[in-house]
Amino acid sequence: MNSLDQYPDVLNVDDIQEILGIGRRQAYELVSSGQFHTVRVGKRIKILKAVFVRWLDGEEETDNIHEKISNLD
Repeated sequence: MNSLDQYPDVLNVDDIQEILGIGRRQAYELVSSGQFHTVRVGKRIKILKAVFVRWLDGEEETDNIHEKISNLD
């Protein structure tokens, strides 16, 4: 596994597969699971590295949503 600093700011499924050391099918299942935000560009799936790293650190996207809502009060 390479240092995350060596990866581009926008990851693809191959990057996720390499970072986690998982198979191609598992990587596609993960990015399709909705556990973190992905963007589809045609047939390609892109993931912001910052979003992926937050997920990897155990932060959920819903945490950010709840924080934004509480800041509105």
